[in-house]
Amino acid sequence: MRRRSPALLAVVVSRAPKAPWYIGEFEYVDDHRSGKIVVELNGRLNKCGVISPRFDVGVKEIEGWTARLLPSRQFGYIVLTTSAGIMDHEEARRKNVGGKVLGFFY
Repeated sequence: MRRRSPALLAVVVSRAPKAPWYIGEFEYVDDHRSGKIVVELNGRLNKCGVISPRFDVGVKEIEGWTARLLPSRQFGYIVLTTSAGIMDHEEARRKNVGGKVLGFFY
């Protein structure tokens, strides 16, 4: 069984399709433990959060999660891990795939 470190997950999430508008450059610092990431924000990130535990979300339930976590329907993104990879909620809805909620940002 492979364990994924939180730092590695942050790197993967930062490469999500919508993340470049929010996240500038980042640097991974190996501290011989779990690692750390130094992130440069573009100044447009108001809030971000992690959802723990990672709840299962079907395609039909994505709308409910966006209403619960985001301030409006067209403002912000929920990050999901799916069988097709890590993506935002809009791409998951377009591809008609569900998955687990990792977090959100706006």
